[in-house]
Amino acid sequence: MRIHMNRDAFSTSPTISGGASAPEIKKNKKWKRAVLTIEASFGIPLFLFAALCLIWLTEIQSIRICVAGAAQNAAKSAAEDTAVIPVLNTIKMKSDIVSLIGEERIERSILKGGSSGISCWKSYVSPTTGEMHVNVEYEIKLPLSVFGNISAKLGEKFTVSSWNGYLSGETDGEDAQTVYITDNSSVFHEDYQCSYLHLTIRFVPSEELEAMRNFGGAKYYPCEKCVMGEAMAGVYITEDGRRYHNSLSCSGLKRTIHAVSRSDVSGLGGCSRCSN
Repeated sequence: MRIHMNRDAFSTSPTISGGASAPEIKKNKKWKRAVLTIEASFGIPLFLFAALCLIWLTEIQSIRICVAGAAQNAAKSAAEDTAVIPVLNTIKMKSDIVSLIGEERIERSILKGGSSGISCWKSYVSPTTGEMHVNVEYEIKLPLSVFGNISAKLGEKFTVSSWNGYLSGETDGEDAQTVYITDNSSVFHEDYQCSYLHLTIRFVPSEELEAMRNFGGAKYYPCEKCVMGEAMAGVYITEDGRRYHNSLSCSGLKRTIHAVSRSDVSGLGGCSRCSN
């Protein structure tokens, strides 16, 4: 007896419950792998960029804390110095800040220009209040080199009381009719601490003079009395002046103040800042 069997009845092609064949399963697996590859190609760079930004933000905060702490300590030292010589030495203040932070720490940080990127020249001592206004400026490099050398400007501003021993409002028994004048003055002053009588003198690096401007926005030019040839490494400037000086004893930085009776200045007008 011969038995005839249909080979199609014993087909070995496997199927799944949904009816998909083996080639379809392989195709689905390849598609899933392709999707994972695309997600990885986008996700991993984004994750690395986010991690880099987090590291940069941490470094920025660290730099700000270091600069702020060093600036406050340098300002305290400068306040002691101005009690002896009423001139704010911004070069020394910057040097103290760099020394307190550590030059090696600054050079390997994201601070643009390293230690030379810190600027203090806008700091000054107010002759009216005796307060020291500290202004430290610097720039940090951002992690976006693809778009060029991008940086962000940061700064620390605060006020420190100077050691001048003067209490505003005290007359020390002086006549209430006493006023103050200077040589060749056209007005009289009722307040001895008027900013017109006392110059705000700063000692700044001469290489930064080109970018500096006075209170009115004007540039500084060499004093014809004390600057002969090139400026020194550090020069003296005032907030309202238009000259820089090589010598602190230059007459252009001096004010000879005379205390006189109001009746002696009847032909003069009162100062717009301190006289009623």
